[in-house]
Amino acid sequence: MEIIKEERRPEATITGSYGYGWQQMWKHFLYLFLVMIIVGIAESPASIVRDSDTDISPGTIVLQILAAAYWVFVFSVVKYGGDLMYLRAIRNQKVEISEMFDGFRKNYINIILANLLTFAIVGLGFVFLIVPGIILACRLAFVSYLVMDKNMEPIAAVEKSWEMTKGHGWQIFGMGLLVIPIVIGGLLCFIVGIVFSIIWICAAFASMYHAVDLEEKEQLNDEFVDEKKPAQPEGK
Repeated sequence: MEIIKEERRPEATITGSYGYGWQQMWKHFLYLFLVMIIVGIAESPASIVRDSDTDISPGTIVLQILAAAYWVFVFSVVKYGGDLMYLRAIRNQKVEISEMFDGFRKNYINIILANLLTFAIVGLGFVFLIVPGIILACRLAFVSYLVMDKNMEPIAAVEKSWEMTKGHGWQIFGMGLLVIPIVIGGLLCFIVGIVFSIIWICAAFASMYHAVDLEEKEQLNDEFVDEKKPAQPEGK
């Protein structure tokens, strides 16, 4: 008799997300490695300008403006596409690298506006006090996945992320804290280890979203089944 091994599913916890992310990282490593390279190359122009000398000159100001425009209108689309690729890998779906750039054709406005809206909300939180900024960042962690996975509009994605992360804020915060030792460990491993660290972290956050999404679907299914059950006659 053949024993069918039940496939492991992600759990909406810190250890569950990083554990499942680690498993899926190795299963789809080459694809995710390529995704990381593409996102890194896409980010480099804005990073170079941001890290350059901060002398106030007309040329520098123009470069800063161009870098900000590039970050908003180009990099954000590639970054959201990269998040979708990590989610594909977490779900064991086929990873098509070309899908990273579909946002330029299909969902461009929603991606741009969602990215700006999230940045503005979290930024305001950090301006007033650091703690509100951290809370907002944790509660809006699923916006990019919702825009790419569910084709949601910006406001709907922000509201849905707030709803989905209810009760999971501390787990997401803990995952963010765990990023620090993982990155340090990657740097200590002959610097090359940072590659594995970045992929692992991105896979872990995609795993958290997938786990919460599964929980929500199962809850809705249970509610649907309960509604379909025939009412019991009184006295029985």
